[in-house]
Amino acid sequence: MAAARGVVSPLALFGVEALVRPLLGASPHHVHHAPEVVLMDDSAAAALREKPRSSIRLGMEALARAEVSAFVTCGHSGAAMAAAVHCLGTFEGVHRPALVSALPRADGGALVVLDLGASVDCRPDQLATFARLGEAYARCALGVAAPRVGLLSNGEERSKGNAQVKAALPLLDALPIRFVGPVEPHDAFAGAVDVLVCDGFVGNVLLKTVEAALLLGDRPRARPLGGAILLGVRGVVVIGHGRATPDDLRAAVLLAEKVAASGLISTLRAAFAPSA
Repeated sequence: MAAARGVVSPLALFGVEALVRPLLGASPHHVHHAPEVVLMDDSAAAALREKPRSSIRLGMEALARAEVSAFVTCGHSGAAMAAAVHCLGTFEGVHRPALVSALPRADGGALVVLDLGASVDCRPDQLATFARLGEAYARCALGVAAPRVGLLSNGEERSKGNAQVKAALPLLDALPIRFVGPVEPHDAFAGAVDVLVCDGFVGNVLLKTVEAALLLGDRPRARPLGGAILLGVRGVVVIGHGRATPDDLRAAVLLAEKVAASGLISTLRAAFAPSA
């Protein structure tokens, strides 16, 4: 259990109480009974509509009421995203949220990558929104003073890239951020940028390719995976993997705590205000 690995602050736990309570021992964590379970083969829409007393739905509602500071789940990611949008809402001008994670770079820094799979078919204007979200995340959560933002492409030349990338370039050029242009994966992971923007389909494949490369090289993971932040909704939501280990879950809880304390949500609220 993550609670046995250093997570000592009382947590609000959502789940079937009869199953969760015996695992806690004398831990001070509070259990909120959630009798309905979202199965992995449930559709996100059906889970939102037909299981209002699931742990995902009740946890998001508690976050919306400010009863908790952040919500972490390693369950059905589609249901989590649907519940987050429904219960929390998105910031002004954010049509689709993005999953973001900080991956290790070869130079020892962190590479903020988004979207990692929340939106698999993105318009160019959505990529521009992701750039703003990722830049704010790098500043608030990672402390990067002036994040360099790149757009993932198959070359640094502006003549390369698909139609989506080419159409997004002028939109990113016009943003009040430090946009460096198209970036190849090798350069991004070598330290050329702090934030790497991409379509959710491409980002998810990129992430899984990195994971596969580590397996092929028989290299241990550099650190617990924790989870990905769902950026664009009005609250701190961390979505972990269903195969998360206790150490991964502990890392996800600590990540949620760090982001909640970073002021990221306030920064995004101001950045995406109608007058911004």
